[in-house]
Amino acid sequence: MRHLTAGLACALLAACAKAPAPPALASSTAVQPTAAMEANRRGEASLRQGELDSAVLHYREALRLSLAVEDANGIAANAVNLSIVYQRQGKYEEARASLAPLLERATVAHAPERRAQAALRRAVLDLEQRRSASAAEWAERAAAWCGEPCALAAAIQNVKGQLALEAGRLEEATAAARSALAASRAAGEPAEIANAQRLLGMAALAAGDGAAALDALREALGIDREIGIPRRIYLDLIGLGRASALRGEGEAARGYYARARAVSEADRDAAGEAAARAFLDALGSTAGSR
Repeated sequence: MRHLTAGLACALLAACAKAPAPPALASSTAVQPTAAMEANRRGEASLRQGELDSAVLHYREALRLSLAVEDANGIAANAVNLSIVYQRQGKYEEARASLAPLLERATVAHAPERRAQAALRRAVLDLEQRRSASAAEWAERAAAWCGEPCALAAAIQNVKGQLALEAGRLEEATAAARSALAASRAAGEPAEIANAQRLLGMAALAAGDGAAALDALREALGIDREIGIPRRIYLDLIGLGRASALRGEGEAARGYYARARAVSEADRDAAGEAAARAFLDALGSTAGSR
């Protein structure tokens, strides 16, 4: 089970990146901005339907058109969107490369907040691949670019908390999660509230506190179901299954894992479905050994 636990901790990072708003393209009757907005709309629709290859094509086209007219907001939003889709496909180098217009070869002036968002995405990508030093560096860059007050404060704290959790620094991870929870509540950001609760739950699990983990993860699940993001619902359910198993509640754990498998199957997430099945199999093996 150790490899499953480590894999889940990394997978949680995908839920920490703040999803970008649609690109705020300048009002214009020019062909390129209109086409870019339409390509972005199609990319979003494909992503919601789980059609990742189609989403990549549409977001790439939206990014190309935004670059052609030097629309800074469109470039930023579509670069981040493209990075998110590539990450879901497991194409990490492509996910990093899509952020280059913002971070490495920027030819258009971008607002610091946009660069901070891109830096945060780099941190998430690096940490998911266990590149902890690079992830920490990009998280610090995100904080520096974001400034004060920072609209990404909660998301940045959640990523820093994941860094601490991966390193086994549980008190630091919990403190970061609580900081993220306070910031997200103050800003009225349900998604980051759920991320912070999920991080608190995973830190509690690592500390062997199943009861605290259940409380935090139930809070996260309630929010994520309202928002309607399957990947986050899946992560909450897996965490709840682990917390139940830790407390010796085998049937409850089985129910959570089965629900996680169903969610991932409906979301066309083969990796998630396989992981949920592995948790179910491991639970059955444990029961059989008693």
